Amino acid sequence: MTKNAEHFRWTDRPVEVILGGVTRRYINSEKMMIGEVRLRKGDLVPLHAHPNEQFTFVVSGAMRFWCGKDDVAGTLVGAGEVIIIPADLPHRAEVLEDTLEYDIFHPPRMDWIDGESNLLSS
Repeated sequence: MTKNAEHFRWTDRPVEVILGGVTRRYINSEKMMIGEVRLRKGDLVPLHAHPNEQFTFVVSGAMRFWCGKDDVAGTLVGAGEVIIIPADLPHRAEVLEDTLEYDIFHPPRMDWIDGESNLLSS
């Protein structure tokens, strides 16, 4: 079976508005997904969990993540840093500065693909 490489441009990907003014767009393959997420200072990502392992790479800005029920202090993740969130671990975040971050998921987030994410705005 021959497989071919695929090429994408972020500017060609559709932008979804979630959580009010937060935007995301993504690219996925059969086994992985990368999402570009832009957040504003003061935005809150509500507590949620999913069956996907998640790497969040903060390109610019800063966020504080709380992961699991025993995480009282949270973890500050700034520009150039990555947080790895295991599958099924409840987590939430506060955006401390306008932020550009990339989320990498394995396997892909089917709720994003199907448009059923509970973080989508109504």
